[in-house]
Amino acid sequence: MKIKDKIKEKKNNKNNKIDKKMSIKSINKKYLKNGSYSIMISAIFIIIIIVINLIIGELPAKYTQVDISGEQLYSIGDETKAVLDGLDKDVTIYQIAQSGSEDETISNLLRKYEDESKHIEVVTKDPVVNPKFVTEYTSEDISMNSLIVVCGERNKVVDYNNMYETSMDYYSYSYNTTGFDGEGQITSAISYVTSENLPVLYTLEGHGEKTLDTVIQEDIEKANIEIKSLNLLTEGSVPEDADCLLINSLTSDVSEDEKDAILEYLENGGKAMIFSDYSEQSMENFDAILENYGVKRAEGIVFENDSQHYAMQMPYYLIPDINSTDATADVASSGYYVLAPYAQGIQKLENVRDTLTITSLLTTSDSAYSKTNLASDTLEKESGDIDGPFDLGVSITETLDDGKETQIVYYSTANILDSQVNQMVSGGNEKLVMSSLSWMCSSDETTTVSIPSKSLEVSYLTLTAYDTSFWTICTIGLIPGFFLVAGFVVWFKRRRA
Repeated sequence: MKIKDKIKEKKNNKNNKIDKKMSIKSINKKYLKNGSYSIMISAIFIIIIIVINLIIGELPAKYTQVDISGEQLYSIGDETKAVLDGLDKDVTIYQIAQSGSEDETISNLLRKYEDESKHIEVVTKDPVVNPKFVTEYTSEDISMNSLIVVCGERNKVVDYNNMYETSMDYYSYSYNTTGFDGEGQITSAISYVTSENLPVLYTLEGHGEKTLDTVIQEDIEKANIEIKSLNLLTEGSVPEDADCLLINSLTSDVSEDEKDAILEYLENGGKAMIFSDYSEQSMENFDAILENYGVKRAEGIVFENDSQHYAMQMPYYLIPDINSTDATADVASSGYYVLAPYAQGIQKLENVRDTLTITSLLTTSDSAYSKTNLASDTLEKESGDIDGPFDLGVSITETLDDGKETQIVYYSTANILDSQVNQMVSGGNEKLVMSSLSWMCSSDETTTVSIPSKSLEVSYLTLTAYDTSFWTICTIGLIPGFFLVAGFVVWFKRRRA
């Protein structure tokens, strides 16, 4: 090879090396540029995520937390929202708990209250850090995670043990949590500390009345209604501080003087909740009170011919229609059933005062009848039985000249108050009674709210006799019959193939 060619080759090799170096350098710059761009985009994305989380963290819990629990343990209902919407006073709720040991269910629920009203403030107080704080409000020992609800000079302690319901399991000899009453207790406490004049309910005694069921009694007390007993034979009249009179299933009649005292109370704008049961004993004075307000009891006990209006295959375990009124609106709109065993029919009198307004609360079907011969061997309608339909519950109002208003709610069976009957309709009876009582006892100065405990156990499925028959036919006849026919068709096709 000539010298000139060698020199030229060396120059080309040198240029190739320079070109390779330039290419590598260009490639490195390109990757560096792309890498910087990716890092910048990632940084911006991370910053956006952080900002979004900060914004979401400042939003009220009702917008960021979804309650998927079956009984809505972490939610507040319409009754509580109505109380909070009507607040015009500041309320502070202190949660007494050591730092890091707060009950999450209660804490989450309290956040809902705080988010719902600007008048609610929730503060956690550590008893280790503030050992004397609780003694400012109560001298009693309270459990951890108890609450102290304060408004001005009024306060109420909500003990932790009252927010959780327990029952003994006799197989394991241990206690199981069966219900959560956080909302009911907290709302009751808020209503208590923001109300100055709390209603008083007098229960009539001295005539063999039924004892008020424990569940209903606790509901009444939770509604901040004070319960007092009344013996008209010794008192002579209904006390002036009575906001409502409760007559719960007399087994013997009131005296003439007691009748006059009750009528005097009602005719002056009094309020009464009355329950009665069938009795073969004469109740002339009691019936006179009812008839003075335009209603009377039908003879016998009501039976249903419509299978959609009774339960447990017993035509005297009545499931009446619930009419939407001021006294029953909450129950009628919520889809609950009411169970009324052994009820008498309520009949409206034809000639009543123009000032009286009688409203049906619970009604039977048109095919109901009242069986007058209870010693009969048949449940079918017989000669002498009284044709329906009947009312099983009514509200009665009368506007008086002085602007006052008499209010009466009358149910023709006290079995509505029984807790076992109430369980059969998953609390429908309880809700009905408290809705009626709240209608009479609520006023501009005070609001009576009693929210039932949220059960953690299996709820009862209420089936009418019609529903029971329908599903029995489906499970025993239609479904097996479908598979039998389908199997025969498959067998027949294969045999012909």
